[in-house]
Order: sequence, then C-alpha cells, then structure tokens
Amino acid sequence: MPKKGYHHGNLRQALIEAALELIELRGPTGFTLSEAAKQAGVTPAAVYRHFEGREDLIAEGALQGYGIFADLMEAAYASGQPSALKAFEATSRAYLAFARANPGHYISMFESGISVNRTPELAAAANRANGVLEQAAGDLSQHIPADKRPPASMFSAHIWALSHGVVELFARNSPGRASPFPADDLLESGIGIYLRGLGLVDMDS
Repeated sequence: MPKKGYHHGNLRQALIEAALELIELRGPTGFTLSEAAKQAGVTPAAVYRHFEGREDLIAEGALQGYGIFADLMEAAYASGQPSALKAFEATSRAYLAFARANPGHYISMFESGISVNRTPELAAAANRANGVLEQAAGDLSQHIPADKRPPASMFSAHIWALSHGVVELFARNSPGRASPFPADDLLESGIGIYLRGLGLVDMDS
C-alpha cells in the first residue's frame, strides 16, 4: 500500500524505504522508479530530485544496510568480550540475524549486482562491516601457533562465505531448497567444525 504523509524534508528516506519494501517483495530488478514513487506516495518526478536512476536508489539502500550491519556486528563483538571465542561466534551469528531482520537491505547489498566500490562511501561502509569480523578472527587466531595460523583475512573470509551460504540456501526461502535442520543450527555446527579443525573449539579465553 502506498505510503502517505511522509515528513516534509524526508522524501529521500521515504523513497529509500519504499524501494526496500519493493526489493524485498520483487527483487532488485522487479520495480521501477515510478513504482517506488507511488509506494512513497509522491509523483515520479520527485524521485529524480534525489536519484538519477534505480541503481542509485538501490545503492543508497545498500549503503544504509552496511551501516546497520556494521553496527550489529560491532555490538555482537562487544557482547562476547573478553572471550575471543565468544566474540567471534557472536559476530558470526550476527550475519544471519541481520539477513532475517533486514531482507531489503540484504538483497540490496548482496544480490543486486551493485558493486561495493560504486562510491567511496559504500566501500567504506562495507569495509567497516567486514573489518569487525576480521578483527574478531584476528583476536581468535592469536590462540593458534604461528606456523599454523591462517591470515585473519582468510579466516574471516571462510566464515563470511559459510554464513552467506547458509543464508542464501536455507534462510531466505530459496525455491526448491529445504533443510531438515534450522539455519541457526547449520551455521553453528559448520563454524564449530571449522574451529575444531583449527584446534579452537574448546578454547575459551
């Protein structure tokens, strides 16, 4: 249903929120700027005062999404302190929590084809979010002997890939995909197997 009575001076955000709703329902290419304007309760011409095209609108949704994601990751990291293991596990779970709570943002960030290097602001926001997981991985990897220690960037990339795979295959109602296990359990057990391989599964410091 179209939005009505947006606050004066906040048209830009009203359009972003309308686009995020449409993205969640139809995907990043399933709507037009005119439909976003209608959803926000304004004329199509109003969109072009803020965005040159649909990709600009999606990119802004991605930018805001990365900000929310980074805040969530930082809060999760802090919640696990002073245990490096608990902090790492908390940041890993935050990925799944974010995807569930913010599907429009998630799609804009990871499924729209928008490059994180589209703008310096978007790149910085994405790097901030990734940096939290890399920091958590770096902290935890200090408990691995130096000659067996993977680079923190590799460590975090493995977990990011695992988290992303669980979200895409089993947490977003992918057509034809079904799992006998909840997505949370799949992610937790997968991370446990990975950490066990590094000799960290029983570590708690």
